[in-house]
Amino acid sequence: MKIKPLFLFFCILMNLDFFAQEPVAPQIDHNLEQHGHQRNDPYYWLRERDTQPVLDYLQAENAYAAAYFKALDPLVNTLLQEFEQRIDPNETSAPFVLNGYQYQTRNVEGLDYQQIFRYELDGKAVLFFDENERAKGKSFYELASWVPSPDNQILAVCEDFKGRRKYEIRFRQNGKYLKDVLTETSGGLVWANDNKTVYYTKKDPETLREYLVYRHTIGTAQTADELIFEEKDDKFSVGIGKTLTGKYIQIYSYSSTTSEVSLLDAHLAKATLQVFLPRKAGHIYEVEHHDNGFYILSNDNAINNRILFSKGIPKDIAACQEVVEHNPKVLIEGLSVFKGHLLIEERDNGLLKLKLKNVTDGQEKYIEVDGETYYLGLAVNDNYAASKIYYVFNSMTTPSRVYSYDLQTNKRDIFFEKKLKDPTFTPDHYVSERVWATANDGTKIPVSIVYKKGTVLAKAPLLLYGYGSYGYTIPDIFSPTRISLLDRGFVFATAHIRGCKYLGEAWYQDGKFDKKINTFTDFINAAEFLGHMGYCDPAHIYANGGSAGGLLMGAISNMAPYLFKGIVSEVPFVDVVTTMLDESIPLTTGEYEEWGNPTDPHYYYYLLKYSPYDNLHAMDYPAMYVTSGYHDSQVQYWEPAKYVAKLRTLRTNKEALIFECNMDAGHGGGSGRSVERLERAKVLAFIIGLEQGITH
Repeated sequence: MKIKPLFLFFCILMNLDFFAQEPVAPQIDHNLEQHGHQRNDPYYWLRERDTQPVLDYLQAENAYAAAYFKALDPLVNTLLQEFEQRIDPNETSAPFVLNGYQYQTRNVEGLDYQQIFRYELDGKAVLFFDENERAKGKSFYELASWVPSPDNQILAVCEDFKGRRKYEIRFRQNGKYLKDVLTETSGGLVWANDNKTVYYTKKDPETLREYLVYRHTIGTAQTADELIFEEKDDKFSVGIGKTLTGKYIQIYSYSSTTSEVSLLDAHLAKATLQVFLPRKAGHIYEVEHHDNGFYILSNDNAINNRILFSKGIPKDIAACQEVVEHNPKVLIEGLSVFKGHLLIEERDNGLLKLKLKNVTDGQEKYIEVDGETYYLGLAVNDNYAASKIYYVFNSMTTPSRVYSYDLQTNKRDIFFEKKLKDPTFTPDHYVSERVWATANDGTKIPVSIVYKKGTVLAKAPLLLYGYGSYGYTIPDIFSPTRISLLDRGFVFATAHIRGCKYLGEAWYQDGKFDKKINTFTDFINAAEFLGHMGYCDPAHIYANGGSAGGLLMGAISNMAPYLFKGIVSEVPFVDVVTTMLDESIPLTTGEYEEWGNPTDPHYYYYLLKYSPYDNLHAMDYPAMYVTSGYHDSQVQYWEPAKYVAKLRTLRTNKEALIFECNMDAGHGGGSGRSVERLERAKVLAFIIGLEQGITH
């Protein structure tokens, strides 16, 4: 049944009182049946993208959100001013080297997008690429990547002008763009060594799954491109890369549980594909090339990974030599191979470590780092024969630094340091620590917290952040915008709940499939612990999460609404069962190995237990601010739209329920730093407004 636009608009006006009251969406029965079980979804019609009824409804919700935020506008403006006072408008990145040239990205006061500068051989910095020029006249712009050819004569740029993550690739030579345009790509590209051949991946136009690898020759039409690889298993996606030695182009075929790497000789324009190790269910591996052979990071008989070596392409994994054995207590997260050293990224009891292993004599050494709430990772390291490596350190109290580390002398120096513009800021004014909450089953849950010195914790409001999916671990990083929250007496905390890899691969496995509910109960238990143990006022706990973290927000608001005074749910994945049953929706089939396939009755009924949309019922809910992007390819706009529409009819109290859909954005929100800061200011203002009683 179709909804007539005028009928919908009349319904909206009747309930809005000229947008002074909440919008109420029409309900139209829509029966969904699986395994003999029936569900009625009266808001299924909101999936009808670009129809007038849908656009009218989203417009009404946005108008209601704007009316709500009017009372908060002074606070939003104050926060934006604080951001400006704290963050240098001419902020720059650390310099980095690609193909022998040094580059640096810069912000310019008054401009929304970055500029990229290249340092010429005489040391002079020259404007190399200006995102602002490319974004001119566009409501959205994203530069996904930019890749110079090996001889630095041609620049490939991968851009999105809509937010749907369908990237276009163009090529610039001598300041002018060539006729070549590659469409429907994933936003990545690799050059062969002849400076005229490139490899790129294409997406399915409907599901957006990256499954095709093409070879393109500069100066020819995309229709003439050669298909190099097709991934036919719809649970798998593909990616491409190049070894640091420059010898091989890599094609990665991967799912959540299995991977396969194929190699192409980067020196041959018509290279043929060779599989490194054929895929085997449950085997995830990566390959790095060295002059002496190949190093392999593998989970074969090693849940937390081990490192193997093979002189050539092996016949099977058993033929490889073990270089670093498996440690059940230490997760090997990454491996980089340089001429003289292996650089191994580890996570030990949640803490990140960088370990150097000499290729010749096998001696090992850790780069020393202090503390328990920090981020440690690699900066750009483009030189296989490097005598120095560069790494990044920051913490919940300390802005980012890039260090150089001499591989011969083991001496480290601060190469680049990001500083706040505010001269009154000092890390010494803030405290961060790690505490351990107790889960329902007795498991200890790590929680990172930060607050301003002098804060009376037992009386302080708390913002608790969480994600807990796909094995992704929220890093303990510094945030210049978060200072505005801490300076107002808030405690900020990140709960490293099951479903991430903070405590290794097993920590991830205990928060997926039919153990997913552990993710939600861990977050609830962390909130309870922080309140009971005096780390905050238990009556003033707020929660925030996005995407799969928005699923977390939806689940905890159904399971423990009494714990939270307010919740901010950004681009939330909340209609789990219906989405996972629809293979036409982007990313669905590839997600089966994360959530389970609901065509299996076991997973259908398990997903139904926690799917936020399906578990809404009549009770008091916390105040909520829910956001979405109309062009979001990962969580379709209609999921949060349906969720809010249904929640409006069921909740038994009148706490704020605000839904805002950015009509020009995708999954990551709007583009340009002014839009990004405004979005962040509104999130903080919603929470602070509730705490200060500016809104109800």
